[in-house]
Amino acid sequence: MPSVTQQHHSPSVPPAPEVASHRAHVAPTEIAAGVVIGRASEYFDFFVYGIASVLVFPSVYFPFADRLEGLLYAFAIFSFAFIARPFGTTLFMTIQRRWGRGVKLTAALFLLGTATVGIAFLPTYATLGGASIVLLSFFRVLQGIAFGGSWDGLPSLLALNAPPNRRGWFASLGQLGAPIGFLVASALFLFLHTNLDGRDFLDWGWRYPFFVAFAINVVALFARLRLVLTEEYTRLLDEGELEPIETMTIVRGQGYNVFLGAFAGLASYALFHLVTVFPLSWVELNTNEDVNSILVIQIVGAAVAILGTIASGRIADRIGRRTTLGVLAVLIGIFSLFAPFLMGGGLGRQGIFIVVGFGLLGLSYGQAAGAVTSNFETRFRYTGAALTSDFAWLFGAAFAPLVALGLSSRFGLVAVSLYLLSGTACTMLALRINRVLGSRD
Repeated sequence: MPSVTQQHHSPSVPPAPEVASHRAHVAPTEIAAGVVIGRASEYFDFFVYGIASVLVFPSVYFPFADRLEGLLYAFAIFSFAFIARPFGTTLFMTIQRRWGRGVKLTAALFLLGTATVGIAFLPTYATLGGASIVLLSFFRVLQGIAFGGSWDGLPSLLALNAPPNRRGWFASLGQLGAPIGFLVASALFLFLHTNLDGRDFLDWGWRYPFFVAFAINVVALFARLRLVLTEEYTRLLDEGELEPIETMTIVRGQGYNVFLGAFAGLASYALFHLVTVFPLSWVELNTNEDVNSILVIQIVGAAVAILGTIASGRIADRIGRRTTLGVLAVLIGIFSLFAPFLMGGGLGRQGIFIVVGFGLLGLSYGQAAGAVTSNFETRFRYTGAALTSDFAWLFGAAFAPLVALGLSSRFGLVAVSLYLLSGTACTMLALRINRVLGSRD
């Protein structure tokens, strides 16, 4: 076998220093910045819709129903985007194979922005009748398709280029987009809800965040295109074999990894909407508390989640990503036992539920995406990671507000505990199966 010196002078082998410098053009921190920018803009769109599902849509699009039914109708439509996401991923992977990454990303983000701003222009039920509900559902499905198509491969690229001893840290940075998006969406709704009277807010004020979402998407689009279409990024994506693969090929070859990854983070994804969307609906429906106070608490909670997400990276690099996810699932299960006592109390106890829940969410969500998707063979990781995220949100979060509010209104807040406990059980089972399969390999 030739020595390193011999390799260096061999004309048929590229010099090692050139290879190293070639791969050093793009630092993992730069990739992480692209991931945060992209994900924050997308989740801002989603959480604008989620908050409006509580504060606006029952009155504007379901005035014929009582308050509970209106919320449940709004939450049912809320789930449509998560159902549509895997189909969007499949569709836009096909577009990328045919026309390239830039066309795919541009089309997906413009579709996401158009669907979101379409909701801003949507006439009310009083003006358009049942057709307004059909159009609201249509735009929500388009949001989901576009969100699935907006996968740019940067999280997978980040995972492949992160130093081995800091993979947990860089995985957590890739997850910051969701709490940041929620924080900005909540702050904007709080500002409008506080400074406008109820009539103005329901007439036109609620539409403003949807316009803002379109503007943010345009800015994020150019920021991301600047990254993913450069020669250095294209080369890194190609070297990492991060290319779109047909969905059926993934299902046949790595389907077990998709579903293991989806269920491994279920406790975290279930908790997400139970500390964001659900508390707003519960307070609005069952208490006399000011919704603005809950929004303030949730903004504080989102900040705590951001810190928890960052901290999860430090913890995971010490004890392992899967161990971190398992420990946090147990803590979420314990936390769920206190849900009836905390959410059933006054503003102080509800605030504890929200802030502590956000803290646990940050610590667990920070590692929810990367703990098991690292099982994918390299060539499957690009599409596999996208589908894993789609199904994790679908199984864990899509129906959380609908199920939690519907069951708790009928059987009490113990239903919230049972929902979170089921997520904990699924996470522990998936991690156990993953460990068994890993030991066999």
